[in-house]
Amino acid sequence: MREGILMVTPLESAAACAALLTRSLNLGVEVADSQQSALRALRRHSYAVLILDEVLAESDPDGADALCRRAGLAAPLQVNFAIAGAARVLREVRAALARREREQSLALRAAADLLESQLRSKVTGLLLHAQLALREPGLPPGLGKKLRVVEELASGLRQTLLEAGAGGRASRAS
Repeated sequence: MREGILMVTPLESAAACAALLTRSLNLGVEVADSQQSALRALRRHSYAVLILDEVLAESDPDGADALCRRAGLAAPLQVNFAIAGAARVLREVRAALARREREQSLALRAAADLLESQLRSKVTGLLLHAQLALREPGLPPGLGKKLRVVEELASGLRQTLLEAGAGGRASRAS
């Protein structure tokens, strides 16, 4: 299930804006009329975007900060619903969703690069130690066969990591 949007505003006109967002973005929009009901919603679900009424945020900055802290990965937006039309809110939500997607993609790539780097050094160490063990004099034949299997597996994993790293760098360069 795709994450939706949480809109926090006491204004009744928010329902029309929520309906436009739902139709235009094909995302569910939940409207919370207070910060307390928004906190309850954040405990139940995760959201892609948290839209906070600017007037509500200014009247209780600590409450607004608490909402943003509990929003998880939701992109926070502050909107003055009293002056912003639904079309403007839609544009800002689209921009926030695009920004969130880019940031998530960058974070995933950084995590993959870190994992790849850590795995590559571990696999290289495993391969090196297997090769050194195979050179030991008087190695029992059964143990030698098992070490060759470990060496082959480590070598294959190392090659896979090298190819994946080269492919990832090539796709990022294009």
